[in-house]
Amino acid sequence: ASVSRKIKRIRTGGQSGVDRAAMDVARELNIEICGWCPNGGWAEDYTTPPGLLSDYPELTETPSAGTTQRTLWNMRDADAILTIIPRDSGKSEGTEVGVREGEHLQKPMFTANGTEDAEAVICWLGSLPDELDLSIGGPRASECPNAYEVTQMLMRAVLSKIR
Repeated sequence: ASVSRKIKRIRTGGQSGVDRAAMDVARELNIEICGWCPNGGWAEDYTTPPGLLSDYPELTETPSAGTTQRTLWNMRDADAILTIIPRDSGKSEGTEVGVREGEHLQKPMFTANGTEDAEAVICWLGSLPDELDLSIGGPRASECPNAYEVTQMLMRAVLSKIR
């Protein structure tokens, strides 16, 4: 399946690390991006309004300035959820909230650690309907310094194969 038919859009909350890498690779490949972000566009590296909205205007602010509402609303609005947790990641409370919510909503979910999981992610995506609103999440940069790089490599490996 072509990526343009399989993945309609990539949805994230815009946080540093996994979210940001997923959005940047989607942009590179002309895949639509969207998602909910905290009020004021807050991310750990964009602490004052308009925050990350200055660089990612495709995102929409939630009423809450906290991160939980953003995570819950992105899970709610996604068709499927890909969580990327690099092996050396520290504890990520936000990632755990997202996984629990995805399970609660009974959404199709897959957790990957890095490029070694690219084939499994491709198979999983192949089992899902076309035109997916795919939520991608995982630890922020402060919880996992290589989250951005690992996510970029994995996303490029996956998206180049389903193109």
